Amino acid sequence: MTTQPAGITALDQIDQRTKLTGHQKSVIWLAIIANVSEFFDMFLIGFAVSLLTKPWQLTGFETGTILACSGLGTVIGAIVWGRLADRYGRKHAFTWCILMFVVFTAACVVTPDRGWILLAVLRILVGAGVGGLNITSIPYVQEFVPAKHRGFLSGLASVFIPAGLFLGALAQRFLGDLIGWRGLIALGVIPIFLLFWLKLVPESPRFLQTQGRTKEAREALAWALEIDEKDLAPLPPLSAETKPQAYSVIFKRYPRALAVVTLGSFCFILGSFTVQSWGQTLLKDAYGFDAAFVGTLFMIVSLGDLLGRLGSAWLADKIGRRYTMLSFGILGGIGAIIAALATSGDSGWLFFVGILIVMTFGDGAFGILNAFGSEQFPNEARSSGLGLGYGIGAAAKVVGPALMGAMIGGGYVAQNVSLDAVRPAFLLFAVLLFVGGIIYLFARETKGESLEQI
Repeated sequence: MTTQPAGITALDQIDQRTKLTGHQKSVIWLAIIANVSEFFDMFLIGFAVSLLTKPWQLTGFETGTILACSGLGTVIGAIVWGRLADRYGRKHAFTWCILMFVVFTAACVVTPDRGWILLAVLRILVGAGVGGLNITSIPYVQEFVPAKHRGFLSGLASVFIPAGLFLGALAQRFLGDLIGWRGLIALGVIPIFLLFWLKLVPESPRFLQTQGRTKEAREALAWALEIDEKDLAPLPPLSAETKPQAYSVIFKRYPRALAVVTLGSFCFILGSFTVQSWGQTLLKDAYGFDAAFVGTLFMIVSLGDLLGRLGSAWLADKIGRRYTMLSFGILGGIGAIIAALATSGDSGWLFFVGILIVMTFGDGAFGILNAFGSEQFPNEARSSGLGLGYGIGAAAKVVGPALMGAMIGGGYVAQNVSLDAVRPAFLLFAVLLFVGGIIYLFARETKGESLEQI
């Protein structure tokens, strides 16, 4: 048995470690792969819809509705699962998010031809599972890792999400013609295997302690540190507030934090999510690129997005969260302005460069955005506060695709109509990315602070 210095707590033992244990890495990789897998499914609908516009003769409104419903589901999921994660535990919420998105993804496969309304409804339910995943996984990781690297390590759960976009683009490029849109969507059920991995990791120790399950909390921390429970220092004292906070309390006690997370999320989401959902269709039907080549282009977009997220997660622990968000918002806005200049049928490459910059920086900011958002709230309100703020902000996932669909309008997606919508839409996205970066200057800087100090 190792004797710990007086005053040292079990959480201090985690913060003082210089290297991560294998078990800590397991939690991080679980969150990473789960986010990649679920967002692989989420991105697939964009590729699938690009294959359906002509055979189903989808109008701009119908296409926009399908894509907006995916966003609507994530709004519902973020709000509901954030609350449930604080009430019933991160691990339990994580498990049900996976089950929900897998089951309803499977149901999408059997949608009848021209059944766009049913497909839209099912995408709401798929989105509800996906929307809860990132919200529950980030606090889960944060509560197992050292404070000095928390921004980067918890951000990793979001950093590799573009790998889901890359895999979706890869599937469209090499399998789209072979297996069709139903086959593409069917690939989204593969992440069911994650449920077996979840069996091997414990519940969040901070959640267990707030529930009075002290022995289980100690076992979880000993598991994370890979030491005998006897060598674990005492748990830190609980704060006065330990019960999950109701949404009404969050509105009352943390209005500034909630406003920053809500408005900041909305601004960053609107442009980037619209590119994720409409980008393939615009490149294919507005600028005339071949469907398989669009898949190749989005592989490049996904790589830029991944590098951007990795950069924002790394920078956040170097220059601080606030200035990272500001710089990425400005650079993403510049990309949106470039895309707005692509108003002729032969300017597809200019449009591509613009959306590449938007995704590298505007969407790249998500390497730290949700991790930073969760740090604005104390332990007992972390998932609820992040889920509520991000969930309301994620209304942009409905507004963006629906707005683009309304602007395109008309019959099934056609070149002359689509191009008319590009300039006003992307100028709006540019303004929102600039504003989003400024909004995060009003957040509390949490670089280097322990979760107990927040």
